[in-house]
Amino acid sequence: MVVSNTPAIYLDNFVKEYRTGFFRKRIRVVKGLSLRVEQGEIFGFLGPNGAGKTSTIKVLVGLSHPTAGRVDIFGAPVGNIQAKNRIGFLPEHPYFYGYLTGYEFLNFYARLFGIPRAKRSARIERLIEQVGISHAQDTPLRKYSKGMIQRVGIAQALLNDPDLVILDEPMSGLDPIGRKDVRDIILGLKENGKTVFFSSHILQDVEMICDRVAILNKGELLKVGPLEGLLEQSASQDVEVTISNVDNDAIEKYAAMADMIRHVEQKITLHLPDKDLQKIINQVFQDGAHIDSVIRHKDTLEDLFVRQVFGTQSEKAPAKDNDDNDDSAENEDSSESASS
Repeated sequence: MVVSNTPAIYLDNFVKEYRTGFFRKRIRVVKGLSLRVEQGEIFGFLGPNGAGKTSTIKVLVGLSHPTAGRVDIFGAPVGNIQAKNRIGFLPEHPYFYGYLTGYEFLNFYARLFGIPRAKRSARIERLIEQVGISHAQDTPLRKYSKGMIQRVGIAQALLNDPDLVILDEPMSGLDPIGRKDVRDIILGLKENGKTVFFSSHILQDVEMICDRVAILNKGELLKVGPLEGLLEQSASQDVEVTISNVDNDAIEKYAAMADMIRHVEQKITLHLPDKDLQKIINQVFQDGAHIDSVIRHKDTLEDLFVRQVFGTQSEKAPAKDNDDNDDSAENEDSSESASS
């Protein structure tokens, strides 16, 4: 399949501000974000609460306006009708009508999308099968589990057969089986040529399925790139060394040279920087002890995330993104967008 060179999402020096409080003070929640998401990839959008993730997503789907900068969807300015028709969206906290069955709910949204009746039934049946709720399609949504609700939400986001699927915390609140189901759906979307852009705080899931990731903090981009490359660049270069046949008299000597993780009888495990490994090896040979293993530490996405986010924390409190309370910001956004 040929993928266009035009990015699915293009942000250039994107800025988002809200006005808040009695004096309508400007709060800048996204600060000059530049980002490119290619067509056909799974892109993870990461950051702590208040980083600016949801504010960015709301601009991408047209629920809010950018204060400054360039925001394009498939080469068209955000808000362009043709571009919006190519987007499917599942918010973090969607509201579903509990009295409707799964099929009725999807049929309702298919009508809102303007899908012709002749195509509607076949598309709904296909999506119900794709997300794995065919056994419950005639059950009211109020009886669905959290995982099943999430599957229905993803089906809703796919009703218009979008090229770009934007998901805000799609694994939030799910058990391990539910998370695996959502991961499988996302991987299936990529196989079908879709672009998936999703935010998540469950880093293990992101590490398992994403082609590239971006880490945001306090509205600023800290890192972006292929996951494997980012982990290699930021590797901590630490090792774990397990040594046996260590005399009790030598224990304190090794403890002074490195962090001791375990000590069981005459066996110890040390954690130390790679540059200090040779000193330990020399000492082991001097003492007549034995090196059982040397394991190089491999960074996970969580290691990278924590190092990037907490390494950039300052005494200044971060601007509140309203990730957990964007309703008030939305109400203030209309007057602000007129001035911007």
